Amino acid sequence: MSTERWAIHMHKEYFKFSCAHFLIFPDGSKERLHGHNYHVDAEIEGQLTDRGLVIDFILVKPLIRELCDSLDERWILPGEHPELDVKARDDGHTEVTYRECRYLVPADEILILPLNNTSAENLATWIGRELVQRIGQEFGRTQIQKLRLSVSETPGQWGVYHYSDDNTG
Repeated sequence: MSTERWAIHMHKEYFKFSCAHFLIFPDGSKERLHGHNYHVDAEIEGQLTDRGLVIDFILVKPLIRELCDSLDERWILPGEHPELDVKARDDGHTEVTYRECRYLVPADEILILPLNNTSAENLATWIGRELVQRIGQEFGRTQIQKLRLSVSETPGQWGVYHYSDDNTG
């Protein structure tokens, strides 16, 4: 038995963001604070509509761009790491502490995400889940069955998130 599947694939120059982070390793050590120029790649799979579309590119591209823009030029922090402490101060700064390391940063330059680490895999997961949610909010029920979203932190190195709607045929 054969199966047919359809998808749209989006890889645009403006699906990018630059931000700072550090990874915390399983042994408790961490990287130095550093930055990457990240790129996002997305593929949405689903049934064709009666108009011959999975979903219109024009509708999805701005959502991906908004997500990239929300991360751009920020220090990304993992809000769910058990040893990372983030405290807002009254002077408009935030104090970030991990073990013996302490940072003081303007509050509007950080973004705390619901992650346990700021790996490319976790960033792909966050962006992918946000994209699925925003597509649902913006367009209601769609024909989307699967999403594959990748985040590259350097050329040739990707973290990948897969979403599948178990309620589709």
